[in-house]
Amino acid sequence: MWVLKRLLIINSNKMGFSKLKIPKVCEQCHKPFEAKTITTRFCSNSCASKNGKERKKQEKELQEKEKILEKYADKIAILQHREFISVSEAVVLFGISKSTIHRLIKQKLIHSVNLSERLTRINKMELEKLFSPIIIDKEDKQEKELPKKYKKEDCYTLSQVSEKFGANPSTVTSIIKKFNVPKEKIGKFVYVPKVEIDKIFIRQ
Repeated sequence: MWVLKRLLIINSNKMGFSKLKIPKVCEQCHKPFEAKTITTRFCSNSCASKNGKERKKQEKELQEKEKILEKYADKIAILQHREFISVSEAVVLFGISKSTIHRLIKQKLIHSVNLSERLTRINKMELEKLFSPIIIDKEDKQEKELPKKYKKEDCYTLSQVSEKFGANPSTVTSIIKKFNVPKEKIGKFVYVPKVEIDKIFIRQ
């Protein structure tokens, strides 16, 4: 009986039923590890959890920027060409809070110029090194709307594109603008055709 069990173990190993150890690099901490399946992306539950929280944070930031863009589109178009901006203008252009800006000034991570008691100006380029600004291109007015031939089930939301292809929200937005992908906002979400997005990311 023992010999029979031993033969079964040997045969199962030969047939490929042994535990696989696939060398991979964790997408979160970027450290090498041995995965048990080819679809494993993270070295631990901790890294998977951190990545999920970061992705949700990025999606929330993207939604906030979209709201700001919709509300202050004309103002942003003017601000993006200025070298120095006020704290309030920085809030609009970068989608960050006043407290964050004042903290960065206090920590001397960005420099400010006080033109008067309540007239603080910040170099926009210094903020661009830390945050992604909300950008409006001249072509934005000519952006294609989602053709009627596309149904909702034939489309991704921006967060779905980010999750499927592992791209951060700002990269997704830039690619949509670069390739002039048709889009449409329905409720709280912006939809883009799956076929157009798949073509772009697969060829990259």
